[in-house]
Amino acid sequence: MKAKLLNLLLIFSSMVAYLEWGAGNNSFLFEGEYEVLSNLFTNSEKAIHPFTIIPLLGQFLLLITLFLKGTSKILTYIGIACLGLLLGFMFFIGITSLNFKILVSTFPFLLTATYTILYLRKQRQTK
Repeated sequence: MKAKLLNLLLIFSSMVAYLEWGAGNNSFLFEGEYEVLSNLFTNSEKAIHPFTIIPLLGQFLLLITLFLKGTSKILTYIGIACLGLLLGFMFFIGITSLNFKILVSTFPFLLTATYTILYLRKQRQTK
């Protein structure tokens, strides 16, 4: 049950990541995902990009783990990796550009992902 709660926290914490680009463009990840999903069927060329599809796939995999009877550690690890690509990159951008909003917005996901990985490894060692 704790693993499912951690997967749910991973999904929610990834959605509050804050993005900024160009002059005056900004959004939270959930706003960007909504735009990608709404454009996916109408203008797929605009929506398909590795930095949009891979994290969305990661969230989808974590969502699947919530509905499985048991917890799938493999799906959780893959979901963390998919989301970690974008959020790790955003963390790096926040550090290099000294953008406090981007940097702080990645902390909830990175901390939850680290705790989840440590929890799953500890769970494996106790079996």
